[in-house]
Amino acid sequence: MLPILLERGGLMTWLLLIMSAVVMVVFVERLLHYHRAQINSAEFLNGVRNVLKRDNVVEALSICDATPGPVARLVKTAILNRDRGREGIRDSLEEAGLLEVPRLEDKLNLLATIAQIAPLMGLLGTVMGFLKIFLKLQQQGPFATPNLLAGGIWESLICMAAGLAVAIPTYAGYNYLVNRVNSIVLDMEKASTEILHIIGDTTHQNSQ
Repeated sequence: MLPILLERGGLMTWLLLIMSAVVMVVFVERLLHYHRAQINSAEFLNGVRNVLKRDNVVEALSICDATPGPVARLVKTAILNRDRGREGIRDSLEEAGLLEVPRLEDKLNLLATIAQIAPLMGLLGTVMGFLKIFLKLQQQGPFATPNLLAGGIWESLICMAAGLAVAIPTYAGYNYLVNRVNSIVLDMEKASTEILHIIGDTTHQNSQ
């Protein structure tokens, strides 16, 4: 069935097929990236807290290096800047967060763009199919038969269907990935607040 649709759908259908392949690759890559980036923040921070209570900064940094994701990198930044005071740590966390968020949002604009233009490309293919129909009507006049016009009708319907078939799952996938990004960003904000308290408490405890 697919070869027939590609054959009768024309060039626009092939372009939409290529776009759907790009969407699949980007979606899987982002999904795997977010799976690695989202960790159990509470468990991770408890481990860092226990190590810092023993004033073992080197081991705390090793835990951060061994843990993937932006939360661990933010915590490492806070530990490295622990001597700058609470405001200095907060500033360093904000700067690090500004670097991490664009990494998480990378390639999402591509999915959003494809979701928006795929229906328009399908509509363009539909218009091109109707242009072929009217061209044949003009050339054949009263001798035009339904079979003669069928090619343009096929192209029109297939292109519109292909555009919607690409756009709908792409938009759904984009929204899902955006929700994953928002969840990770929320973890980053919670971890930033928590590590400030942890460093403040451990610094006060170790100074006594």
